[in-house]
Amino acid sequence: MNELTRVYYDNDADLSILEEKTISVIGYGIQGRAQALNMRDSGLNVIIGLRKGKTWDRAIKDNLTVMPVEDAAAQGDFIHMLIPDEVQSEVYAEK
Repeated sequence: MNELTRVYYDNDADLSILEEKTISVIGYGIQGRAQALNMRDSGLNVIIGLRKGKTWDRAIKDNLTVMPVEDAAAQGDFIHMLIPDEVQSEVYAEK
């Protein structure tokens, strides 16, 4: 490892700074589901922003709070946008 490389480990993270925060995950596909469940299982407050459909039902089945994108965006202290690149700008502008 060269001198410019720093490796971080679990003990390097202080999740307490996120304890009182809400993380909104927009999208619940491959990346959205994996990251939302990971954050939730780490004890963080995660909500999911979606439109109604199969992924909405899947997020509910995974015991997550699900709401329309604009509501999740309004409630989140952090917004994790995990939707396809080609629709991100449109969703960002409209929601």
